[in-house]
Amino acid sequence: MNQLFVFGLGYSASAVASLLLKSGWRVFGTVRSPGKSGSAAAKGFSPVLFSDAAGIGQAFKSATHCLISVPPGDAGDPVLAAYAEALRAAPKLRWIGYLSTIGVYGDLQGAWADEETPAKPETGRGGARIEAEAAWSAFCKERAVPLDIFRLAGIYGPGRSPLDRIRAGDARRIVKPGQVFNRIHVDDIAQAIAAAIFQERREPGTRLFNVADDEPAPPQDVILYAAELIGAPPPPEIPFESAELSPMARSFYAGNKRMRNDKIKRELGIALRYPTYREGLRAIAESLD
Repeated sequence: MNQLFVFGLGYSASAVASLLLKSGWRVFGTVRSPGKSGSAAAKGFSPVLFSDAAGIGQAFKSATHCLISVPPGDAGDPVLAAYAEALRAAPKLRWIGYLSTIGVYGDLQGAWADEETPAKPETGRGGARIEAEAAWSAFCKERAVPLDIFRLAGIYGPGRSPLDRIRAGDARRIVKPGQVFNRIHVDDIAQAIAAAIFQERREPGTRLFNVADDEPAPPQDVILYAAELIGAPPPPEIPFESAELSPMARSFYAGNKRMRNDKIKRELGIALRYPTYREGLRAIAESLD
């Protein structure tokens, strides 16, 4: 039986895991605390604490695929630091996937980028991602197992969208002239990664994919469209210069770029279910109470 092991059963990785479950796979994955185990088990996953080396080692005995969805820390990639030896010894492992971010391209001042565009991160988080990508590439070369790196655009989906923020009263329409970026619906993340897995690529080597939608757009336009969908008054515009933002939120505005997604369509053979934020938000709106 094919078995996926996920480091970090978060929002995006759980969508991938759920898709594979429907195809008859077994899914193990790490959670951060015992309290998270129940919700993971309810989805059909077999949860294990990240600190449970014995449990992870046992799962590795039958794992055929491994997906890493844990961000790097100050000391580098935590999965490699804790479990590189266990991964080397995993007898059935034949694919590794790593979830990264388009933030590694830095600020391109609105220019288009693809997988051949040099990464020039301008934040510490982006630099750490590049180092983690390189570390996983080196590990997989040594281990002689294929590696696919997925650089994800701004992630949204049910429960995590502008619609949810508007309904909660937390949405803000921050305007930074000329600012655009891509988004990607969580279901399209799942289908792209599943397509890469189902290809059953056996030759070692690293592939890189930008996972983004077709239309980079200003963030204030997306908020306005979401408000119109549910008949809510749009939040007032706030100039970026005067907006109070956390370092994490501000980092989203540090990179102005447009991402090309031809490669996931060409090499993975997928058609996006939600090619722009409009289709994605409409689907979420239709599912709301």
